[in-house]
Amino acid sequence: MYIKELIERYPVLASCEKEIRAAGDAIIESYKNEGKLLVCGNGGSCADSDHICGELLKSFIKKRQPEKSFLDQLAEIDADTGAYLGDKLQGSLPAISLCNQTGLMTASLNDVDGNVMFAQQVMGYGKKEDIFMGISTSGNSKDVVYAAVVAKARGLRTIGLLGKDGGKLKGLCDISIVVPENETFKIQELHLPVYHALCLMVENYFFPV
Repeated sequence: MYIKELIERYPVLASCEKEIRAAGDAIIESYKNEGKLLVCGNGGSCADSDHICGELLKSFIKKRQPEKSFLDQLAEIDADTGAYLGDKLQGSLPAISLCNQTGLMTASLNDVDGNVMFAQQVMGYGKKEDIFMGISTSGNSKDVVYAAVVAKARGLRTIGLLGKDGGKLKGLCDISIVVPENETFKIQELHLPVYHALCLMVENYFFPV
């Protein structure tokens, strides 16, 4: 449903339809197996990483009611606080943007090599049930490439959200969504509706009501 609507609104993305569907299915399968999503990118793609996590960690377009057993636990611990939290908290899908750990990033820049900071986080966070998503308009961002290599070595499925010819990441990722544009800002303009469609697809699966 959401992918069909995406293609209707952005016909240029018809060339990516198969890969977009595959990416949504892979993320759903990861969550079914208690995995999580690890996302990274640079500049505008860094902002996109944060944006994706924001759509997954809380309600996107649906009211995500937490499980009753969890609400009961909140009330049992503290009735007043539990009632407040039960009214405010929303069902959540675990997603981590690798772009925001300032301490680790500055330590990598100072002590090792700034280009391995995403890879180091994948080394620490990544489990075989997880999904790694690397966002790069060129497909050649070194830090994202290094993180993808570590993700594959640790057994994660890998998704690339890319542009131009897909670059090096296209060959490294299990699923490569290469939007048909060459200028950076135009690529980013197409990345946003793609990942919104993915988030809608995933949310609808786990929160159908």
